[in-house]
Amino acid sequence: MTDRTTNDLFRSELTNMTTPIPPRVVIYTKDVENITGKKSKAARRLLQKVREQSGKTQEELVTMQEFCHVTGIPEDVVRPFLVH
Repeated sequence: MTDRTTNDLFRSELTNMTTPIPPRVVIYTKDVENITGKKSKAARRLLQKVREQSGKTQEELVTMQEFCHVTGIPEDVVRPFLVH
């Protein structure tokens, strides 16, 4: 019997996974900073504007679709910034 390390077992389990991780749909302040080049405070204000125009409360999350609709930035441009 071969001596397999925990890392080897974990790595083999990862390669056997067939279900891909779904893309992220929620936009956070850091995403807005990366997408637009805005500073943190300006990015928070933009997210708040998206919430207001989408009829959401301050506690509710903003989706990529809502962000794109309000800003006019195409989803295919935003999607690469939403790395897990």
